[in-house]
Amino acid sequence: MSFQAIGLGLDETKLDSPQSFPDQEETEEAEDQQLLEPGAWRTYASRRNALREFLAADLSPHLLKRHHARMQLLRKCSYYIEVLPKHLALGDQNPLVLPNTMFQLIDPWKFQRMKKVGTAQTKIQLLLLGDLLEQLDRGRAELDALLESPDPRPFLAGWGRVEERLADLSAVMDNFLAMMVPGRLHVKHRLVSDVGATKIPHIRLMLSTKMPVMFDRKESVAHQDGVSLRWFVTVQPPVPEPFELRFKLLDPRTQQECAQRGVIPVAACTFDVRNLLPSRSYKFTIKRAESYTLVYEPWRDSLTLQTKPGPSIGPTPHWLDKPSPPPPNCTF
Repeated sequence: MSFQAIGLGLDETKLDSPQSFPDQEETEEAEDQQLLEPGAWRTYASRRNALREFLAADLSPHLLKRHHARMQLLRKCSYYIEVLPKHLALGDQNPLVLPNTMFQLIDPWKFQRMKKVGTAQTKIQLLLLGDLLEQLDRGRAELDALLESPDPRPFLAGWGRVEERLADLSAVMDNFLAMMVPGRLHVKHRLVSDVGATKIPHIRLMLSTKMPVMFDRKESVAHQDGVSLRWFVTVQPPVPEPFELRFKLLDPRTQQECAQRGVIPVAACTFDVRNLLPSRSYKFTIKRAESYTLVYEPWRDSLTLQTKPGPSIGPTPHWLDKPSPPPPNCTF
């Protein structure tokens, strides 16, 4: 049930018409108004409108849907640890601003330890974002149920708790948006060992995000003895990236067919895999190549394609039919 705080008067022209009747919403609203004094009703209508405006502006279904889509994207991203001079602006992707000597000064053991810290922090950050989003969903559902309440008196009596809930949800939304800002994921540690009289450079550690690599489902096609694969990144990097393409034959039938698999390094966003078997299904997986600074990569895109049939050689005589051997026990 929904209520309206304005337009409560009935149209006299409609009353004169024998075919005009008040709809169910108007009837229920009139009944609710009879439960309250005029002053209490005005207060109820005002607070109800305020709650509706909050849900429409700060917690709308469209906004929550967008946040869910962003969360799905973050769960597919790759996360890297970056070592930056303190004077470098966040988000500067120019690889020339960081001299190669910087990594030479960093203690490798400490850097590996900080990568583990970065992995843990990234997982915690994603869990926190998911929890905050769930709180927003529950808050929206609770407030919707409050608007649907048939009795306005509990609404007025509990308005103090409603105001507290609105303040809590506003704080949750602020925290959620703050955590979504690029560069908020960061770790700090002293990575440079003492170098005697040499001046220790001022550096900082940040966790950067790269958009997921995904197959182009429309442009990736199968042929009789191979496939042509295409993939893309939503935000193209300033310099070309190396990728790692994996493929394997699904349901191999012989030990020889178990060899129909491999890992291919690719320096572009296209590749043709050849020498595949006709009329068979293959699974392909694409990801970025391993990097020294990678800390977390929870997802990689995969695609299954079936090659086209080979030339027909006619039916096999029944006296040549042999029972199919059991599938091989392939070890990968």
